[in-house]
Amino acid sequence: MTAKILVVAPSWIGDMVMAQPLLSALQARQSASVDVLTLPWIKSLLSRMPGVDGVVDMPVGHGRLALTERYQLGKSLRGEYTQAIVLPNTLKSALIPWFARIPRRTGYTGESRYGLLNDRHQLDKVGVPGLVTRYTALAFDDQSSMQLPTPYPVLDVTAAQQQRACQTMDIPLPDGQVLGLCPGAEFGEAKRWPVEHYAEVAKHALDQQQAVWLFGSAKDQAVTRQINQLCDDRCLDLAGKTTLDQAIDLMSLSQTVITNDSGLMHVACALGRRVIALFGSTSPDFTPPLSDQATVITLGLDCSPCFERTCPLGHLDCLQKLLPERVIELLS
Repeated sequence: MTAKILVVAPSWIGDMVMAQPLLSALQARQSASVDVLTLPWIKSLLSRMPGVDGVVDMPVGHGRLALTERYQLGKSLRGEYTQAIVLPNTLKSALIPWFARIPRRTGYTGESRYGLLNDRHQLDKVGVPGLVTRYTALAFDDQSSMQLPTPYPVLDVTAAQQQRACQTMDIPLPDGQVLGLCPGAEFGEAKRWPVEHYAEVAKHALDQQQAVWLFGSAKDQAVTRQINQLCDDRCLDLAGKTTLDQAIDLMSLSQTVITNDSGLMHVACALGRRVIALFGSTSPDFTPPLSDQATVITLGLDCSPCFERTCPLGHLDCLQKLLPERVIELLS
């Protein structure tokens, strides 16, 4: 009997990208069919992700318990799966597989999930520091048989998807160099390189006859608008104007992506783009850009990483003092 596995997805785009090697490992190791239980904003990402056979819509928003909805969905899934792998460490994320009576329910012990998970893994935070490796380890009963280092995440985009995204956005297919900028960060302002720095880099690229495309969600529009204004509106501002899969398809047309520590950083790496990743309040040790073509720039100040959403000292020196000239040098 072919194993049929339900993977309960994390709520963040970057975390879901880092789960892709797990999905491929499940298919390769167990010849398994893999469905992913996910929230709406993650769903379109999965359409570009190898290792996904199907998607189950998660009806409950991030942070809500909604016990009745979880029970109803779990009940509807009874008899469908041989195993569930729960990636978030919260108690509520393990409820649906339990309600579904999935025989094997796998995940890391967390939030006292002893009754909900019956295949519990103990997390070795020192021995397994990276999130992508922690996720992939859940595919293996014996972690010593896991391939190390863990393969990098991969997203696949076809030429037809690129062309369709350009047509939808009324953008001609580029015939020259495209520089992608991802100046947002859902976590908070302590992860955002200043707009003035992004604008200096953008102006340099524009003066070199490169196109500059700005990527982000609707929440990033104020930031991308400021950057574009500082560049005399010469950039293509796509923030909040595309679906996630369209943004992925368009980003795949860029040669280089400059980005904060964000979900789009992981997307750019998985697309095989050259990535310049800017770290301030966070550390590249836990969620680094996973690509041989990625360069991390961080100042390593005594006060960082602090992992705060806003600078507790009020100066944001870890990013303010990371000058655009350092990035421009890498573009030469």
